Amino acid sequence: MQNTLKHSLTRSGKLLRSALTGIAAAAALAATSQAQKFEGLALTPPMGWNSWNTFESNINEQLVIDTAEEMKANGMLDAGYQYIVIDDTWSLRERDADGNLVADPEKFPSGIKALADKLHAMGFKFGIYGDAGKTTCAGYPGSQGHEYQDARTFAAWGVDYLKYDWCATGTRDAKEAYTTMRDALHAAGRPIVFSICEWGDNKPWEWAQDIGHLWRISGDIYDCWDCEFKWSRGFKAILDGYHDAKPSVVGRDGLGQYAGPGGWNDADMLEVGNPGLTLAESRSHFTLWAMISSPLMAGNDMRVATPEIIEILTNKEIIALNQDPDGVAGWRIFTAPDKYEIWVKPLSDGDWAVTVLNSSEETQDVTVEWHRMEQTFPDEYSIRDLWAGKDLGDTHQPLKATIASHDVLALRLSKK
Repeated sequence: MQNTLKHSLTRSGKLLRSALTGIAAAAALAATSQAQKFEGLALTPPMGWNSWNTFESNINEQLVIDTAEEMKANGMLDAGYQYIVIDDTWSLRERDADGNLVADPEKFPSGIKALADKLHAMGFKFGIYGDAGKTTCAGYPGSQGHEYQDARTFAAWGVDYLKYDWCATGTRDAKEAYTTMRDALHAAGRPIVFSICEWGDNKPWEWAQDIGHLWRISGDIYDCWDCEFKWSRGFKAILDGYHDAKPSVVGRDGLGQYAGPGGWNDADMLEVGNPGLTLAESRSHFTLWAMISSPLMAGNDMRVATPEIIEILTNKEIIALNQDPDGVAGWRIFTAPDKYEIWVKPLSDGDWAVTVLNSSEETQDVTVEWHRMEQTFPDEYSIRDLWAGKDLGDTHQPLKATIASHDVLALRLSKK
């Protein structure tokens, strides 16, 4: 009887300890899931390359390695483009018997972890694509109902960046869906930049700061000036949408006031160097993305990029505007309808970036009358042309310039 009681008490003690351990583990998980996104990431807008704009579903392991090698050779890695991101269609159409995501062995014969390891050894960070719905936009497995499982998989593979799309989500609440994956990533324990890609439909700029490190503000970008069709639009149309959005707090026009270190408005990937844009339009596109502090994720074929396109993508003085540590996004302060517009962006050292965009189909002669903007620029500044790489005097006198159609004049003002 005593032995039976002793055994029973011992067993009960083990069960209690086991239960307490389980409760403690659950509490720890709950505490982890209540934590915000990984801090200290994306303190400046992420820079890198994404496969979708040029290659869509035609991706494979060799293409990714070739792209990384080109970016290391052409100076893009040194310029700050550190994330190599594979987009939709990297996986098989079905999960395995245990419900795990599986890379397509024909596209990625070495597996995703081996690919990530190669990129890490080259000095890059690795990004992958997922979706908050049952399937991705191309019909591959989504993460709905598998968030914690997929987050552990991504962490085990060495993923550094997750682009998380919004297809096949039905009536799911966007904030709930992205919070769930945020918590799953945090529980998995590997710091991963979380890119919210729900196209701006649910005004993520109003709620995403504690959930993701960047959030899309529009539908997909297309390599054109301002075209719009289906869910895609040109970079000028996206830029106009960024400016014309009516924020819920009093302040500057546009969405820039919602962004800052650790959380960015994502105007979508760059079309710089893709065939639908002229060289002038690529230059303007790149400059304005830098001005509004959008992530700079190249989307062209690096294997055939011309020196002129690489020169645009690696212009260190333009990149410095985007990567300014204060992270204040620019805004439009003047528009001459159907002619040109002026954008400004304050910088951390007291300098200002000023961009004049020719929005017309014709060359424009522009005069920038600094005295008319004395509330913005109360002091006298020296002027540097960031594309020409030369000084242009100071703001004591108006600046006159001739700007080609859809081209841009990018200036940095430094207090004298």
